[in-house]
Amino acid sequence: MQIYQVIEQVFKKPPIAHDPTKQSLKAWAMYCLRDRGFKVVYAQNSDFAIETKQGDKLYLRVTNTPDSLDPEFGWIVWDSASKTASFTPPQT
Repeated sequence: MQIYQVIEQVFKKPPIAHDPTKQSLKAWAMYCLRDRGFKVVYAQNSDFAIETKQGDKLYLRVTNTPDSLDPEFGWIVWDSASKTASFTPPQT
């Protein structure tokens, strides 16, 4: 799906670098997505969601540890060793 490719590119070349001392991973991820024109909305069972123009929602969570990611959600994973973020799309 094309939206997954766009999200992946957002985190390959983010508008600002993530600095854990200045902002949380969730706040940084939301900023990066909003900067690229995504509509970021509240989601009760995930960290946040992206709403598409068709009204569908893609539920996202953020983490610093890539162990046991729930396949129901899209994940933004921060690797503190390489100081990069990656996107894992939902498997359902």
